[in-house]
Amino acid sequence: MKTISQVAKLTGVSIRTLQYYDEIGLLKPRKLTPAGYRLYDEHALQTLQQILFFRELDFPLKDIIKIMQNPDFDRISAFKKQKELLLLKRNRTDRLIQLLERLEKGEECMSFKEFDLSEYIHALEDFKVNQTDTIIKHWGSIDNFDMFIQRIKDDEENVAKFAIQHFGSIEKYTEEMKYNLEHISEIMDKEWNEEAEKIAAQSDLLYGKLTADLTYDVSSPKIQEIVYEILEFIKKESSSVTLDKPLINILIDSYSNDYVKNITNKKYGDGASDYIVKAFRYYSENNTPSEK
Repeated sequence: MKTISQVAKLTGVSIRTLQYYDEIGLLKPRKLTPAGYRLYDEHALQTLQQILFFRELDFPLKDIIKIMQNPDFDRISAFKKQKELLLLKRNRTDRLIQLLERLEKGEECMSFKEFDLSEYIHALEDFKVNQTDTIIKHWGSIDNFDMFIQRIKDDEENVAKFAIQHFGSIEKYTEEMKYNLEHISEIMDKEWNEEAEKIAAQSDLLYGKLTADLTYDVSSPKIQEIVYEILEFIKKESSSVTLDKPLINILIDSYSNDYVKNITNKKYGDGASDYIVKAFRYYSENNTPSEK
């Protein structure tokens, strides 16, 4: 058994922090002395170690409590996941250091791959764990949401570039996305007001034109002009969006999603979603804006 001061000295965690962990139910001492002093056993120290790993990964205390009090919590599995996340964090730091070293030497280096989206992806994973009903309501299923996360991982550099261009930094982008996730139902409900219905009607009209004849060559000027109209419509209705390749990729990904594909095919006919993807992909490959 160790006293609270001994644990503080051993771990570097302050006595006040240990007392606070006790108060919120995160880390309880094994027992109290007759005089009311806290005593910690080996199991408590192991729990504290687990907590410190979560804190190193910037997990909020409320989330750590939920995770560790879950009946299905597995300590070894948690260690493996923590190791994976810490390696990602280390790799990101290593890449940033390498980039800074190149910049210090005066090299011209405009790279975005160093600014990874680990925190944003972690926020999405956390949202999945804690907001299952909301995800099913707005994404259709957990599998669809997993696909959404995987697409972000697969296209991380382009998403990071988009985040920096439009939000100034990965951190600001992540904070904005976290806010959107926390208020997803409110945001989604607010969007479906009278104005949104008008926008939806115009969107349906444009996509109806695009899919009127699914045998028509997607590379034809007629189809590509409709694609351009759709993109101009998005630009008009979404002032924060620019018409560059990352946006096109997002549209392609959206219509490749099984959930969206089913809805689109029911609305515009079998094969409509694949046709839309082909039309957008052709536009993307043949109308990439010059980067100056």
